[in-house]
Amino acid sequence: MKPSVPAAATDTVAAKSRRRRTIIASMVGTTIEWYDFNIYGSVAALVFGKIFFPDVDPAAGTLLALATFGVGFAARPIGGIIFGHIGDRIGRKAALIATIMMMGAATVAIGLLPTYDSIGILAPVLLVLCRLIQGIGLGGEWGGAVLMVVEQDESADNRGRAGSWMQSASPMGFLLSAATLAAVSALTTEEQFMEWGWRIPFLLSAPLVLVGLLIRVKIVESSVFIRNQRQSDEKPAKAPILLVLRHAPKMILLVVLLGLGQQVAYFVINVFSLSYVTQHTDISKATVLNAVAVGAVFQLLSILYFGRLSDRVGRRIPFFIGAVGMAVWAFAVYPLLGTGNFALMVLGVSVAMVFQGAMYGVLAAFIAELFDTSYRYTGISLGYMLIGVVGGGFAPLIATSLLDTTGSVTSVAIYISLSSVLTLIAAYFAPETSKRDLDRILDNDTGITESTPRPGESVAHSGQQRPD
Repeated sequence: MKPSVPAAATDTVAAKSRRRRTIIASMVGTTIEWYDFNIYGSVAALVFGKIFFPDVDPAAGTLLALATFGVGFAARPIGGIIFGHIGDRIGRKAALIATIMMMGAATVAIGLLPTYDSIGILAPVLLVLCRLIQGIGLGGEWGGAVLMVVEQDESADNRGRAGSWMQSASPMGFLLSAATLAAVSALTTEEQFMEWGWRIPFLLSAPLVLVGLLIRVKIVESSVFIRNQRQSDEKPAKAPILLVLRHAPKMILLVVLLGLGQQVAYFVINVFSLSYVTQHTDISKATVLNAVAVGAVFQLLSILYFGRLSDRVGRRIPFFIGAVGMAVWAFAVYPLLGTGNFALMVLGVSVAMVFQGAMYGVLAAFIAELFDTSYRYTGISLGYMLIGVVGGGFAPLIATSLLDTTGSVTSVAIYISLSSVLTLIAAYFAPETSKRDLDRILDNDTGITESTPRPGESVAHSGQQRPD
C-alpha cells in the first residue's frame, strides 16, 4: 500500500501545476498577439508604403505606412480602459478570451484587404480601421496576461521571475513573425512577395489564434482576484478608471516614464532599422531581418535573467543597468548596422536588446505591484499602453522624421539615449515594490488600502498601508 501524500504537499504540488499551466497559457496567447502586432510593423516598413500609398514618393509612403503602425498604439489605451473595466469587474480570464479573438480577427482581415490599386482610398482607410482594432485588442491583452501570471503566484519571492516569462512573449512573438516573413520571402520572388506573399503571415494568424483560444479557456482565474471578490464587502467599482484617475495618477506617470526607454529602443531598432538600412544602404532586407532575429534571442535571455534577478536585488537595479547601458550603446547601434558586416550588425542589435530586456523583463511585476487590487488591471493596462503611445508606436515615425530632417542617424541615437535617461530618472525616484503584498483592497472613502486576508489568516495580520 502506497503511503498517502500529506494534504499540504498535495496542495503545493497542485498550486505549482496550476501556476505552470497559467504561465504557459498566458505566454502562448500573448506570443500569438505579439506575432500579429510585429507582423504588421515589419510589413508596414517593407511593403505597405508601396501598395497602400502608391501615389506619393517612396520616402513619404514609408512615413505614411509607419504612421498607420502608430495608430495601433494610439488605440491601445482605449483597449486598456475597456478590458481593464471587464478584468477588474468580471475577471481577468474573460477579458483575455475577448482580446485574443479581437486581435486574431483584425490580423486575418488585414491579410484579406484589397490594395490601393483595387479600391483606391478605401484601402488605406480599411487598413487603419483594422489597425485600430488590433490596438484595442492588444491594449487589453497585456495587462490581463501579466496579472494572470503575477497574481497566481503566492510568493513575492517569485513574482519577478513569473512576470519575466510573460514578458518573454514579446521576443517570442517577434521571432515567430520574423521566421514567418523570412520563410515567405525565401519561397517567393520580390514581385510575388509584393503582390500576394505579404498576405500569408497575416492569414496564418487564424490557426494560431484558434490554438491560443483553446488553451486559454482552460486556465483558472487569478487567485488574488478571487480572494478580493470574496473578501471585499463592496461590489466591484462601477468605473475602475475613475479610481485610477483619483488615487493613482502619479503612478500612471511613473509607469510611462519607466517604460519609455525600453519601448523607444525596441521599436526604433526593430522597425525603423528595417526601412533605414534597406533604403540608405545596399544591405539586403534578409540580412537585416536575420540580425534583428538574433538580437531577439539575446533579448529573450536577458528578459528571463533580469526578471529572476529582480526577485533577489529588487526591481530598480535592473532598470539602472538597462537604462544606463542603452543610453550609451544607442550611439553604437547604427554605425555597426551600417557596416554591412553581419557579425557587427548582430553585435549592435544584440547588445541593445540585452539592455532593453533588462528593463522590459522587470516591468510586468514592477508595475503590477504599484496598483491596488480593485483597479490593478485598469491601472497597469492604461499605464503600459500610454507607454506605447508616447514611446513605442510613433517611435519609428519620429526616428524617420529625425533622419529626414537632420540627414544624420546620430539624431536617432540621441532620441533613444534621451528616452533611456528619462527612464533612469523615473527608476531612481520609484519605490521598491518587490516585497509588497498584492492582496490589497482600496477603501474608496478613505483612500486606505488593506491586504485581503488569505484563507486561515486573520484581518489583524493582513496589515494596512496607504496607497503610494
